[in-house]
Parts: sequence; C-alpha cells; structure tokens
Amino acid sequence: MFGKNPRLNPLESRKQLLIAESELNRAQMVGDMAALTVGVRTLTDRARYFGSIASSAAVLVAGLAAFRRGEPAGADAKPSWLRTILKGAGLISTVWQVFRSQGRDRDGV
Repeated sequence: MFGKNPRLNPLESRKQLLIAESELNRAQMVGDMAALTVGVRTLTDRARYFGSIASSAAVLVAGLAAFRRGEPAGADAKPSWLRTILKGAGLISTVWQVFRSQGRDRDGV
C-alpha cells in the first residue's frame, strides 16, 4: 500500500463530518446547560433575598400596625405607660427575631 493513494468514499467522508459536527454540538450544549444552571441559581438567590426583605417589611408593618392599633380610649384618658412599654417591647422583639433569622439565612447556619 506504500505507493497507493487511498481515497475516502464520499459517504464515509460525510459520516465523519457528521460525527465531528455532532461532537461540537454536544460540547456546545454542555456549555449552554452550565450557563443556564448558573443563571437559574442566580435568579433563585435573588428571589430568596428579595423574599426575605419583603418578609421583614411585612413583619415590621404588621408590628407597627399592631403597636398603633389599640382600644380607643376617651378623649381625655391617657393610655397606660406600662401598656405602651409592653407593646414597644413586643415590637422590638419581633423585629429583632426577624433580623436574627435573616443573618442566619445569609450565613448558611
């Protein structure tokens, strides 16, 4: 076979080209899937972050609404200072718990 010039059959050549193209498409698909996975992970992280902010804001608004709401007393009656202090302590406790839980979520604990 030393002196002969082997020629590829056109069908064999086409087959090798299709196999090479298939390998390139496969590699491109793997790269696209990796990029898609990173994008989805980023989106879910942002959704969790904004969800925690929205949750904190909702708890804060609910706490403030509960603090401001009260039984209306007479026009000349003053609210009890002890009751006001207890409501404030409850509000501060609620807000403190929310911020503590957010810190733990971010730290992964």
